[in-house]
Amino acid sequence: MHQKRKGLFLALFLAAFFFFTAFTAFAALALPATGDPLQLRAASAILVEEKTGKILYEKDSEAVLAVGSMSKMFLEYLILAAIKEGKITWDTTTVTSDYAWRISQNLRLSNVPLQKNTPYTVKELYEAAVIYSANGATIALAELLAGSEGDFIRLANNKAKELGLKNTILVNSTGLDNNDLMGMHPAGTGPEATNLMTARDLALLAFHLLRDHPEVLTVSKIPRKIFREGTPDAVRMDNWNWMLPGLVYAYEGLDGLKTGHTSQAGYCFTATAERNGRRLVSVVMRTDSYQTRFAETRKLLDYGFNQFAEVPLAPAGFDENGQMTLPVKNGKKQTVTVAPAETLRVLLKTGEKEDFEAVFQPALQLPGNRGLRAPLAKGEVVGYLVPAVKEHARAKTRAYEYLAAAGREQERVPVLTTEAVAKAGWFTRAFRRLRAFFANLWQKLFPPRKSTEKSTEALLRLPAAAPERPEAQAGSKVRP
Repeated sequence: MHQKRKGLFLALFLAAFFFFTAFTAFAALALPATGDPLQLRAASAILVEEKTGKILYEKDSEAVLAVGSMSKMFLEYLILAAIKEGKITWDTTTVTSDYAWRISQNLRLSNVPLQKNTPYTVKELYEAAVIYSANGATIALAELLAGSEGDFIRLANNKAKELGLKNTILVNSTGLDNNDLMGMHPAGTGPEATNLMTARDLALLAFHLLRDHPEVLTVSKIPRKIFREGTPDAVRMDNWNWMLPGLVYAYEGLDGLKTGHTSQAGYCFTATAERNGRRLVSVVMRTDSYQTRFAETRKLLDYGFNQFAEVPLAPAGFDENGQMTLPVKNGKKQTVTVAPAETLRVLLKTGEKEDFEAVFQPALQLPGNRGLRAPLAKGEVVGYLVPAVKEHARAKTRAYEYLAAAGREQERVPVLTTEAVAKAGWFTRAFRRLRAFFANLWQKLFPPRKSTEKSTEALLRLPAAAPERPEAQAGSKVRP
């Protein structure tokens, strides 16, 4: 009898255990993941809107990682800048050094084999570097631009600082690990060194590249081309960006920018795509395969295009006619009416509109909210409408961050005077000062009784500042 009870107890225990295990597993599958709805299979990632640099999503975006050939975007920026400045042209020719030639012969790497003592145009080498990520061609261009690869690295690192990239260290022009450069890596760099960047820095580099040199897309969107077609050197170049139209992972509107892969970097991709007039930039770093880098890029871009929309924001502090009144010093009138030039429209995630408002941000001529100074012309800019999180929503909704101040300024509209205010004459200004003097004196001699009523004086309010961003913070940041 004791044995039967023991067996029955064991059977009930096992049944309960298996039921609990199965229920837990089912619940894990059925319930949505919290924190990061995209669940990206990448060590680091970021998604931004290109015009403003507004960050729509980030995952460990300040982790410093190897970047592979994505660092060739520096070569693109500097070559296009040199052409604009007239230092070189697309038809400028160069002969490869022994270093560039030897690297170009290594077909374990991405390359078009170059010939010694053969002139190549900037256009030929640039297309090989951008479309096919050709490393020998990249070195040849770096040497043409700066004299040596070492000097090019100094030039590129200086450009990184100028553009505001805070965590970028470049040791060569190609993005290869130095141990792949056959002992010819630039002097002063270690044999095991590699180019290091963050996803945020890569997004900022792409932001400036597209902003300063939009013609970069002319070549980056070419899916395939023959290098030196019609010559004995002809090589078919298939773009490593397989998300371009007509390729295996084609994505609508995608036209750039640069893939990357090394043993240290894994599979990486800085992408850009445009749909219905909106351009996004995404970065994924250290994925485990070329399929994964394209799949995760698709997730990011789908998230940006499908979950965000441009919406109008109602201005706070303005009357029903869309106007407000500001004080004016030394004017014939002591106030002036102002109004926004247009409706402020901003990119927000679906459902966030009710948490945001357009607030008035005084211009520099309103220091300390002390008012404007006459004379004022009609249509003069006195400040801007900028987006801000409403006070009641700050516990659940965070303010958006931007890659750069230049981008933030794209998401504001000017507030203008709707009338002119002439400067008051000397007598009027003197009378006002005298009247103010006696009014102050009266208040000192006969101070008014304290009142619990709030002052009705209109004050200019700046939008609440966003909290300081820590230098490095783990985890994903997404709109709730």
